Amino acid sequence: MKLWQEKNNYNKEILEYTIGNDCLVDQKIIKYDCIASIAHAKMLNKINILSKKEEEKIIKNLKKIKKLNENGKFILKKEDEDCHTAIEKYLTKKLGKTGKKIHTARSRNDQILVALRLYYKEEIKKVKLNINQLIKTLEKYKEKNGSIKIPGYTHTRKGMPSSIGLLIESYIESMQDNKKILKNTYDLINQSPLGTGAGYGLPIKYDRKFTSDLLGFKKIQNNPIYVQNSRGKFESEIIHMLSQVMLDLNKIANDLILFSTTEFGFFNISDKITTGSSIMPHKKNPDALELIRAKYSVIISYEQRIKNIISNLISGYHRDLQLTKEPIIKSFEITINSLKMTELIFQNLEINKKKCKEAITKELYSTEEVYNILKKDMTFRDAYFCISQKYK
Repeated sequence: MKLWQEKNNYNKEILEYTIGNDCLVDQKIIKYDCIASIAHAKMLNKINILSKKEEEKIIKNLKKIKKLNENGKFILKKEDEDCHTAIEKYLTKKLGKTGKKIHTARSRNDQILVALRLYYKEEIKKVKLNINQLIKTLEKYKEKNGSIKIPGYTHTRKGMPSSIGLLIESYIESMQDNKKILKNTYDLINQSPLGTGAGYGLPIKYDRKFTSDLLGFKKIQNNPIYVQNSRGKFESEIIHMLSQVMLDLNKIANDLILFSTTEFGFFNISDKITTGSSIMPHKKNPDALELIRAKYSVIISYEQRIKNIISNLISGYHRDLQLTKEPIIKSFEITINSLKMTELIFQNLEINKKKCKEAITKELYSTEEVYNILKKDMTFRDAYFCISQKYK
């Protein structure tokens, strides 16, 4: 039975269609639903809906659900519909009438939103942690190899002298900027939606600040209609932030794929992190880098998917919004795993100093030659044309 059902007469085909794979997706947020429900139970005690004894029993069982989930023993089933139903059914089975009180003063609409916000906050912290780890690895790599010269390219043609250090610094700076974007996104979502019900408030006195503070939110998201309207909007903002991280990883992957080819040979990717060919014995394929490159496109497709889902909906909740959960969860997984893979690749990336030295050819210094002539009272353009004759 569902939370909203009085009779078990629901069409099974409709049930299958409307639930979709929600029970699989919701497995990721059971922990956060329990955390939010613990805060909600404390608030219900504060407003005299739950006695102290009832509050303690509910909290004890919510912590038990968390533990079962951590050990892979709280598995959602199709008939549960979602994690909210499964948790309430468990509490009711264990506590009877007391368990039925947990949904007082909330709707599944604000219940799922607060669980998701808690999940987003923790995942953003993981992204930041992995960015910091990548930066440390890049700094070590630069310290070891930074002085080695390589050509700098414009239009995929040799331009001016560069170095491994200059290239690696560009990656480090990009990640430092990504941390700023992360902070802005974190600040945006750090608002508690709990206590807004289905999107039009609650006909009961509810201490929203109490639960917001317990859950560690910076502020309360005030307007109940906007709480529902922000669903999808906040998710697309998060994925856009993740896409900026993935854009930089895409750039790094492209560089390493090109510069590790035989034709360039600046880098040598260890056999530990390359794959072979089923037909060509000599092949060492940079599959991990190619997948990092491709997954940037997957992330931006998720952003567009969410924006398409939420567009042209009137204010308030719609079941369409259920389909925004999976893209955001997958986007976090892809980004965190891609950061880890990029760090691992740099830990197994060697420099071919001979190839780097051979690539530093004389035309790379043509601009420097122009400026050397300028010291002899020649204009820049005259100097430019004078030097250009040498390379025709």
